Amino acid sequence: MRLAAATTLIAALALPVPLAKAAEPRVPSSAAEIQLSFAPVVRRAAPAVVNIYTTKVVQRRMSPFAGDPFFERFFGEFFPHGRASRQRVENSLGSGVIVEASGLVVSNHHVVGGADEITVVLTDRREFSGKVVFADEASDLAVVALDGAEDLPVLDLRNSDDLEVGDLVLAIGNPFGVGQTVTSGIVSGVARSTRRGQGYFIQTDAAINPGNSGGALVDMDGRLIGVNTQILSRSGGSNGIGFAVPANLVARVIDAALAGEDALARPWLGVGGQPVTAELADALGVRIPRGVLIDQLHPASPFAAAGLETGDVLLAVEGERVDSPAELNFRTATLGTGREAEIEFLRRGQSLRSAIALAPAPNDPARDGIVVENGVLGGLELVTINPAVIEEAGLPLSAEGILVVSVRGAARRTGVRRGDVIVAVADRPVRTTGDFRENLPRRAAYDLEVVRGGRSGLIRIGR
Repeated sequence: MRLAAATTLIAALALPVPLAKAAEPRVPSSAAEIQLSFAPVVRRAAPAVVNIYTTKVVQRRMSPFAGDPFFERFFGEFFPHGRASRQRVENSLGSGVIVEASGLVVSNHHVVGGADEITVVLTDRREFSGKVVFADEASDLAVVALDGAEDLPVLDLRNSDDLEVGDLVLAIGNPFGVGQTVTSGIVSGVARSTRRGQGYFIQTDAAINPGNSGGALVDMDGRLIGVNTQILSRSGGSNGIGFAVPANLVARVIDAALAGEDALARPWLGVGGQPVTAELADALGVRIPRGVLIDQLHPASPFAAAGLETGDVLLAVEGERVDSPAELNFRTATLGTGREAEIEFLRRGQSLRSAIALAPAPNDPARDGIVVENGVLGGLELVTINPAVIEEAGLPLSAEGILVVSVRGAARRTGVRRGDVIVAVADRPVRTTGDFRENLPRRAAYDLEVVRGGRSGLIRIGR
């Protein structure tokens, strides 16, 4: 019986997190309704929002010359106890949301990532120590498991795709460490990116301040619609422009954590694009500007395999509109890997459909990492560029050649830097680390042709 019960529990934890269907929104129709209180919503949601306190020990370098025997001989008094660095303790605070009664808390990666100690405090003043069991820096989400917790209050998740601009919301968190605080507002925008074009967020005018990070953005039924993550501010305080990671991506993170994963597996797209503006729409013969114009396509891209070409306009993924590269990344991230997704695209005015395979970036050709052991380039670590390396290193889709992973030893004096792409050695093109080995000349002086920051140049070796 115990074995059967345990099996049932494990199976239940493996199920995807259910997303509740949104209730039909309604505008208050009388003065009495306008005066209604948010208190019932707060009573329902607040117990599942926690305060998080973290401690991190960091190494602080005292001087770029500390630890150097020559400089310490003459300037030893400036380097107490001869140490090149010293430890410093950093304390920070934030918020989190309980999503499993057994003690799983979702927060921001920038709140708990890299913390040495995590203390979680509930609204009833109970305290638990926690550890990060899942971290995804790209989405700024992390999952913390609480030690010894059970039967905790939880928040249900709502389908964030149902949100509309104007929906009433509450933000719950621990701003400035003053204690749990509730602010109200509306959904100011959906499908928002930051000024750097990163992410896919719900925008709200509910006041969000430092310390609110990782807290809950809830609807009028007390369901989680997003995890508060950042603000847009020149002063550091709330200006009524806050952003939250949508609940649909939070649900994907919870599923991954329950499945025992420690990071979010994202599909590799191998495609580059730009939003269709009014000017582009006119050039494409499209009446209404929408979609993403594909302007880059890696040969191994699943979009290329599905028949798409540069110049096509991607309109939707699994029936959901995509109007920016950030929105495309969000849609595919919530779907995960190991399946296909239906896409809709436009080609020369004709609407077409196809399916793409959602899978991690392929390691083909093999990266075949090497470390140069001798000579002027001794200590240089290199890998062959493939789609997986492009994804990990953030390289352009067109990148080919050899990536410099690290520079140590004698190679530090050559001018080669980490992140350089070597495309030729002594005027001979190289595509793999095997090519590099074969073409590396024995003579003392030769040139490396590298690409750095999108620009090509020569590095003179041994001259």
